[in-house]
Amino acid sequence: MKGKKILLAVTGSIAAYKAAVLTRLFIKAGAEVKVIMTPSAAAFISPLTLSTLSKHPVHTDVIDGAAWNNHVELGLWADAMIIAPATATTIGKMANGISDNIVTAVYLSAKCPVYFAPAMDRDMWLHPATKANIARLQEYGNKLIDAETGELASGLMGKGRMAEPENIVSFLDADFAVDQDLRNKKVLITAGPTYEAIDPVRFIGNHSSGKMGLALAEECYKRGAEVTLVLGPNNLELTNPEIQIVNVTSGAEMYKAALERHAESDLVIFAAAVADYRPATVANEKIKKSGDTLELSLEKTIDIAATLGQQKSKGQHHIGFALETAHAEKYAKGKLEKKNFDLIVLNTLKDKGAGFKHDTNKVTIYTDKGQELAFDLKTKTKVATDIINTFVENYVTIPS
Repeated sequence: MKGKKILLAVTGSIAAYKAAVLTRLFIKAGAEVKVIMTPSAAAFISPLTLSTLSKHPVHTDVIDGAAWNNHVELGLWADAMIIAPATATTIGKMANGISDNIVTAVYLSAKCPVYFAPAMDRDMWLHPATKANIARLQEYGNKLIDAETGELASGLMGKGRMAEPENIVSFLDADFAVDQDLRNKKVLITAGPTYEAIDPVRFIGNHSSGKMGLALAEECYKRGAEVTLVLGPNNLELTNPEIQIVNVTSGAEMYKAALERHAESDLVIFAAAVADYRPATVANEKIKKSGDTLELSLEKTIDIAATLGQQKSKGQHHIGFALETAHAEKYAKGKLEKKNFDLIVLNTLKDKGAGFKHDTNKVTIYTDKGQELAFDLKTKTKVATDIINTFVENYVTIPS
């Protein structure tokens, strides 16, 4: 559960009061929680209560000013969507693609796994239409958190109670644990550009944003790793306090930070765009404009990936990146061997939407086992998943 982004959808059932406990338990387990509600759910529990507990605004209407676009954004934001309680009405709408409130709109937009915890009276639970709708939702790939047996709001005894919040959290925690394939691994990632000073106000740099490195850090963290991100100058929003950030400016600073942590790392990902050259001398004062030209003498910076590649120990793995504009495959394969990478991720500026500053990337992965895996243009978050999936499938042994 730690680090997961949970979207809790609450519908109009007496069991809606349990959403407050469920929200607290998710947060206590280390998750970030956002809540959406059908208008009828607000009759059972106040949106203000859930907003206060989750520390996020709660939306109850798909056409309110703030929520109009959020039904898509929330479906993309979440690692998991949980409809709890899920009434017979909501289950029927979900099963038949009916989108008439924010919960069903987000459900139809969701790219993440969807879980639903039914809550209804005994006879509603036993009705053939309910059974058929639940079966259809499971056929769609949604995951049922089964109803429990006990005293119902009607006073009847039977099955139909929403699963207790503790049981819902345990269900998700067990489901997420399947993906904890980097548990107990230490991951070191370099990201962003480096700035090589010319004088106190000028530098040599590049357009790297650090977004790909941050996406990889988040992905590794979600999969159970202890993550350190050595990050060059950036304008990123860094919100995960569990990821250790080491801020650096120059290539020399990045090398020092990476070297100090390299030996203890199980996986090192070199996603930074480190300057290849730096000024041989740095002026102590701002260089004044004089004449039509200015000559700078440059010297090579240390190749961090190649240097640490020579120090790679048995059982340690390195992932590199290659951003090319010509002869891309040739250069990427050359770097794979020269820098002792286990796999290298190639992208080229010739692909629209790939490279620096974009929120998307299009990559081809080459492994030292001779594999070549080409992927379509995706968000950098999805690219990070593809990269780590490839690494895990080829280099990680999961204990049985």
